[in-house]
Amino acid sequence: MNIHEIVESQRRFFRTGATLPVSFRREMLRRLLDAVNCYEAEIGRALAADLGKSGYESFMCETGLARGEISWMLRHVGRLARERTVSTPLAQFAARSFRRPSPYGGTLIMSPWNYPILLTLSPLADAIAAGNTAVVKPSAYAAASGALLAKMIGECFPPEYVAVVTGGREQNAALLEEKFDFVFFTGSQAVGREVLRHTAERLTPAALELGGKSPCIVDETAKLPLAARRIVFGKYLNCGQTCVAPDYVLCHSSVKDQLAELLCREVRRQYGENPLQNPDYGRIVNEKHFHRLLGLIGRDKTVLGGQSSPETLQIAPTILDNVVESDPVMQEEIFGPILPILTYDRFEDLYDRLADRPKPLALYLFSEDRPRIREAMDRLQFGGGCVNDVVIHLATSAMGFGGVGESGMGAYHGRAGFEAFSHYKSIVDKKTWMDLPMRYQPYQKKLYGRLLHIFLR
Repeated sequence: MNIHEIVESQRRFFRTGATLPVSFRREMLRRLLDAVNCYEAEIGRALAADLGKSGYESFMCETGLARGEISWMLRHVGRLARERTVSTPLAQFAARSFRRPSPYGGTLIMSPWNYPILLTLSPLADAIAAGNTAVVKPSAYAAASGALLAKMIGECFPPEYVAVVTGGREQNAALLEEKFDFVFFTGSQAVGREVLRHTAERLTPAALELGGKSPCIVDETAKLPLAARRIVFGKYLNCGQTCVAPDYVLCHSSVKDQLAELLCREVRRQYGENPLQNPDYGRIVNEKHFHRLLGLIGRDKTVLGGQSSPETLQIAPTILDNVVESDPVMQEEIFGPILPILTYDRFEDLYDRLADRPKPLALYLFSEDRPRIREAMDRLQFGGGCVNDVVIHLATSAMGFGGVGESGMGAYHGRAGFEAFSHYKSIVDKKTWMDLPMRYQPYQKKLYGRLLHIFLR
């Protein structure tokens, strides 16, 4: 089937009502979970081919988290799919008011290359749990993972229910010309704008999971050795190709030199003296991004790393010191293994400094000053984040994950994911055994005027 035929067949299938019973949704989620378990080894090989990920990291950051989201939905879909009774105004007596979750219908899920398994299967689980059909479009940059997803999903589901479309820009453009009921996109801000432009033309609701320059603030009270260890873990995971990776460090000037030394020490401890020879250290996705990243490395500011291998598309974990806002590395999201260190003198100045930047997808604060932490969490705008850690906030189904402003719109994971793929119908079930006459003409102001004021207080 071509793309238009796939979309039309899914529209017809959804209209049969087959996706609505919770029993059907549970069975489909079980199929998906069984497939992830069955293909665990192949998933690891595909991620190694696309990004050089080790088996351990593949399971920790993709397969395991995808299983967790599917399992969470299996446990909770019955509760999430129930209608919820709400209070009814006295003026509408006698009636029952309730909100009923309803699937959008035909959905499109466009996933990125950096976590191609997790960021495809996690929103797909949410879409299935909410009762939708789905067309899945993996990134062409992760070809091995895309082919495996097509195989897995093709074995799990008929194409009129869930279908995978592989390919590049031509297929992306063709999909965006189709009429979907909901679009879920994860990727760059540039492509996100294009997706939103197309959905706006059709008034199609969309969720965009984008990115941005996520700051990591380290104040003078922070436990620096632990901060350095956690920052290095989060920054160089997947070679920095993580949408919520700490993009740059904002460190209090009084502890900057100590932190820089500890960061360098942690890189050596975690990745060895020659990270390019570390079998658990991955690579950059393609030559285009490899050369872009090399152009961001200021050799005069490099205090660690900078080595690269064009043959393997690897760049060693790199730390840049004495970086200023005008440097090239601060003009775009890095999305690679380069960590710039900037400084500040007064914490209060950061509120204006960060307000002048686009709102980031994530923000991290290392501090032992609890009043400062509370104030910063209130005043700074960001999608989500951590206090005294990095990236781990996305690894839970108990909290929604999403951006704000330029870093995205909408959220998913757990309940938030079910709600993202659902429309909530507000319904009043009015009883017929009585009928209050005060709303009908001719209005009897003397008889019902005071009563109307009481009812509508």
